[in-house]
Amino acid sequence: MAANVTPGACEGININFTHAFLPPVFVTVFVVGTLSNIWGLRSVYNSWSKIGSINVFMFNLGVADLLYLSTLPFLMHYYARSSRWTFGQTFCKVTRFCFNLNLYGSIGFLTCISVYRYLGIVHPMWVMGKITSRHSLAVSALVWLLVFIQILPDMFFDKNSPGSPDSCYDTTSDELIRVYLPYSVGWAVTGFAVPLVVILVCYGHVVVVLATKANVNPLLKQRCLRLVAILLILFSVCFVPYHVFRNLNLKTRIMKRSGVCDASFDDIYVAHQVGRCLACLNSALNPLIYIVGNDEFLARLHHIRRRARLSLAGLTGAVLYRRPMEADPDSPCGTPDERHRAHSFLPLVL
Repeated sequence: MAANVTPGACEGININFTHAFLPPVFVTVFVVGTLSNIWGLRSVYNSWSKIGSINVFMFNLGVADLLYLSTLPFLMHYYARSSRWTFGQTFCKVTRFCFNLNLYGSIGFLTCISVYRYLGIVHPMWVMGKITSRHSLAVSALVWLLVFIQILPDMFFDKNSPGSPDSCYDTTSDELIRVYLPYSVGWAVTGFAVPLVVILVCYGHVVVVLATKANVNPLLKQRCLRLVAILLILFSVCFVPYHVFRNLNLKTRIMKRSGVCDASFDDIYVAHQVGRCLACLNSALNPLIYIVGNDEFLARLHHIRRRARLSLAGLTGAVLYRRPMEADPDSPCGTPDERHRAHSFLPLVL
């Protein structure tokens, strides 16, 4: 970045964008995410024996989402009051902890679902009868443990500063930023980059297998391709921008403390706030995984769509049938043109 490009560029960043942008986003995510995850968990419960071991990961994914969504009302209150936190610093850290637990827990369980799909498609004979729900429970416990270990150090970083005691930072204060940046980068590599590589390798191989084998069940192929598309959306929209701009924003804060100024710092800050909103959207988008994995729901959706088409076709036919009858060709009230149109149309309908 070019230093000292704009006079006064190192002045305090205008955070009015944050106060105007975050609350409505959080309200939307809270409402949509809560309803969709409750429905998703109910769907998983009703079909527990039909999806198999993956159901365990879907259940944990829903629990992680609801845990984070329960903290959103406090964050709405915080940003709506111009970044004034009134619930104490301990609860501030708990709130930020829940966000990170949801984010990296979601990534972990999405990775587990991808690996299980990969094994079931590419190595079906090898895994047949070897993977049970107990194995999935053990893997889920391991995911929670690894995520907890990754994000636990964040609890020991201050979330406010002496000049702003009522703040609740999503990272840490300026005084600790130089220590926090290496931790944040390492955290992004282990919690995001490594799972992303695993998912890309698994689904890259799955796509090759589905494309080259002609005896693959068409329903299975369609469902797997849907899951690939959803995961690509989740990672590209929700996770990539957040991790890129979180660390870029931390770097700009360090540069500003060193006296390096650049007009682009404000843009990076805004991009970081947008990335945070996109990251929290994963709580509302994760229930799409339930839909892809639930054959019963897909069949019901197809049945509803088919009935809607038939009803629409029947309604259209009824309208076409009744239109000439309303202008009775033998009625003295009809004009000659109307009588001619009615007589010419009747054979086509009957």
